[in-house]
Amino acid sequence: MTDREYRMDCHSTSVIRYSRHGFTLIEMILAIGIASIVLIVVNAAFFAALRLRDDTVAMVEEAAPVDAAVTFIKRDLQCAVTPTNSALVSGAVLSGGFRAGNGINSVGENDPVAVELFTATGALSDKAPWSEIQRVTYELKMPADSSGLGRDLYRSVTRNLLPLSTPEVTDQLMLSGVQSVKFSCYDGAQWSDVWDTTDPTSIYTNLPLAVKVDIQMAGRSDSGPIEIVVPIDTQSRTNTVLASASSTSSSTGGN
Repeated sequence: MTDREYRMDCHSTSVIRYSRHGFTLIEMILAIGIASIVLIVVNAAFFAALRLRDDTVAMVEEAAPVDAAVTFIKRDLQCAVTPTNSALVSGAVLSGGFRAGNGINSVGENDPVAVELFTATGALSDKAPWSEIQRVTYELKMPADSSGLGRDLYRSVTRNLLPLSTPEVTDQLMLSGVQSVKFSCYDGAQWSDVWDTTDPTSIYTNLPLAVKVDIQMAGRSDSGPIEIVVPIDTQSRTNTVLASASSTSSSTGGN
């Protein structure tokens, strides 16, 4: 083999080896097409996950005020204090009555309240010499922003129950966009929309056995109201047990 033939043979071998390790144009087009499809699928899944996250965050943010309001209402009702008429100061009592129904006027409140009760949910503090008993009312007020739907549900708290002047009331915004709020009381046989232990003509002198709260949000007629039922476990203001015990003791002594 001559030198020229040897060089030609080496060149053809290198061409063959190069062609075996390269890609054709069709292979490149197919690879780019497959990569594009994969990227489109990944992009769609990514943006779907982003939309799901945004929807979840919006639902959580919308439900958070409702959950907080329900938690406060449940705690106040569960810790309701039995009504008493023992006046410690003229015109003031440490534990007043339980009142629910439309058109109730509370001390220090300009608007009618939905419910007024005395509850042992007050936070004890070294700077505030009050007991854990506080007066709490729930009422609807017109929002400061008139462009919004419905009214605002406020929780008003009075910590000093033995004031020398007009008591100081602290308003806490619980929920916005409320159309109506209703407290119904259970006496053991039926539900009543009006309950007032301070009324001497009322048949209700003690706390109800349970309280049902219906909150209807404005602009959500397709969904039902927010309903909660809170049982109240308290000692009734009565001397029936004492009288029964006295009669039992007398009959035992007579024998």
